[in-house]
Amino acid sequence: MPARVRSRANGKGNLKVWLDGKLKKYSDAKVPILTHSMQYGSGIFEGMRAYETKGGTAIFRLDDHVQRFQRSAKIYSMRLNYTGKELSKAIVQVVKANRLASCYIRPFAFYNRDSIGVGAWNAPTSVFIAAMPFGAYYGAGKERGIRCKISSWRRINSGILPVEAKASGNYINSIIANNEAKASGFDETILLSLDGYVAEGAAENIFLVKYSHLITPSASADILMGVTRDSIIKIAESIGLIVEEREVHKEELYSADEAFFCGTAAEITPVVNIDGIRIGNGKPGPITKLLSQKYTEVVTGQNKEFADWLTYV
Repeated sequence: MPARVRSRANGKGNLKVWLDGKLKKYSDAKVPILTHSMQYGSGIFEGMRAYETKGGTAIFRLDDHVQRFQRSAKIYSMRLNYTGKELSKAIVQVVKANRLASCYIRPFAFYNRDSIGVGAWNAPTSVFIAAMPFGAYYGAGKERGIRCKISSWRRINSGILPVEAKASGNYINSIIANNEAKASGFDETILLSLDGYVAEGAAENIFLVKYSHLITPSASADILMGVTRDSIIKIAESIGLIVEEREVHKEELYSADEAFFCGTAAEITPVVNIDGIRIGNGKPGPITKLLSQKYTEVVTGQNKEFADWLTYV
């Protein structure tokens, strides 16, 4: 049985991180201020979580996240200089070194060139991995639900930037939409595609429930194909729910029985109000609650059907 990794309270200064093959203190992991990826948003990244289970700390869908990290690098012609196995081993090493029972993990690859030019062809790349204690992304909103505003900004599409890549620059789109929502008194934003269909949140995929069917925007809405999204679909189908992946009209959100976000950070977070319109009865619905319970069981090792999604530290 894997050894239990105990959590400890520590600031970032005490964390151990991995940079280009070496464990370092967070405060010692430094790059020049003119680093290309800082200036131009040319980095790629992943977000994954590890959870405390009875068998020890377990990273959720490690291989799937590493594979997407590699795909993002390929799309941007970035040379990671490490194999998938080496990256996975490094991620486990970082979690173990910080003795974290549960945490958020951030692998990040960037062009380590400190020049003004925008070109990055054949630029040297570096890989950074951090793991840190992390609670509920939306705080109390994870339980009671959050209020969202449909953004006046549209989701980027593959004719503009490769949406399949989890790239830093893509999130400028999310930041400006989130700022708009927060300035209007909402918790989060929902972006529509250029064709006017529902796409996703600032950093989350979205689901709605209608007539007990689970509905989520398809790839045609230029969404990021989330690992958590895929997990929710598989978990839902395993308990007999009908799942539809299709184009979703904006007004379908308003008339939904339930709605929720999902993502590594957000996990499952109910959406109870959109543009001032109450969703369902304005409280987290029964299917959202059920899926949240099942998801928690999966990530904490209580569901044998999905046991292969866990990598023990």
